[in-house]
Amino acid sequence: MAWIKTISSDRWQDDLADLLPLVSDGKSGRVDHVMQIHSLNPQGMAAHHAVYASAMTGTRTFRKVDRELVAFVVSQINECHY
Repeated sequence: MAWIKTISSDRWQDDLADLLPLVSDGKSGRVDHVMQIHSLNPQGMAAHHAVYASAMTGTRTFRKVDRELVAFVVSQINECHY
């Protein structure tokens, strides 16, 4: 398993601190590892979040639950726990 240097979310400042409400879980405050790896590159984190947000809200033909189901199935097929 690769280890990637990150900045702990409790130490985020400036641009990272601005992104925290967008990329953290609303209930637990936890930041998933897939977003945490961008902590050394806030612009990359913002871009990753923008792509995710667009994918999850970018169409009127699918309800949110439908998009979540597609994401779940694709993750299962790819053996990705995220």
